Amino acid sequence: MTLLHVHDYGGDGPRLVLLHGFGRSLADWSASAARLVAGHRVLAVDLPGHGRSPDVSPWALPTVVRDIAETLDAHGVPESVVVGHSLGGLVAVEYARAYPDRARAAVNLDGFWWRREYPGAEQVAEGLLASVGAVAPAGYIEQQVINSARFEVPADRAEAAARAAARPLPDGTWQTLPERAAALEIVDELHRLGAQGVTAWLDGVDRPLLLVQAGRRLPPAPGMEWFDAFSARFAREVSDELAVVSRTRPTISVQRIDATHPMILETPEAVATLVAGFVRALPG
Repeated sequence: MTLLHVHDYGGDGPRLVLLHGFGRSLADWSASAARLVAGHRVLAVDLPGHGRSPDVSPWALPTVVRDIAETLDAHGVPESVVVGHSLGGLVAVEYARAYPDRARAAVNLDGFWWRREYPGAEQVAEGLLASVGAVAPAGYIEQQVINSARFEVPADRAEAAARAAARPLPDGTWQTLPERAAALEIVDELHRLGAQGVTAWLDGVDRPLLLVQAGRRLPPAPGMEWFDAFSARFAREVSDELAVVSRTRPTISVQRIDATHPMILETPEAVATLVAGFVRALPG
């Protein structure tokens, strides 16, 4: 049994379990959780190898969702709505697949992936892997705050999130997470899911799902014009698939939010409103 690190926000009402994205931590959810706790019991979880949770080897989705289930048991949460952002959104759907008796529903906030052979996929994976499993200089946190300003994330929120997502080292530098071996395994898992395409990936999940896409593209970065074209093309393809799936699967709802990908830091109020509305409309 591997128990994961949890922040229990308390509250009364339907149980919500919040999962973060790749290389991030449960602290990303702090602003949304503060709004959701009025009317819900809210817990946020650090995924394995992230934040203050222990590593697992190999980092495989069946193991990860089992660890989440056992962690929730330890906190007296047998059933919940699982809400995930990015990687956490993919995990939320897989949790609903593996534990339909525990997942009342799942919310996936912009957690979609592509097949390994997708044009540009190798470059994206290289960039993702370059950001984790390394020792970052002493000014790492300050740089993360500057980067977050592109999304109009308040400096105090950006600093707290950056500190929670990395491990401080005695010499003042920072260890970025997850470790390299786990990061490689996570990317392999993402490509495994992405190879199926969205429609086939969602087959077999019978719990109510809310699938959310970012409505705005990331701000352009110098030298990254190729990524803007990549993400726009992939978002269109996902949108087309989701439109068909939502018409043929009554348990699936699709929404678009006026935010870029890091929406839980950028627009936490809008995310909380979206999640609360979905939970309120669930049957039973």
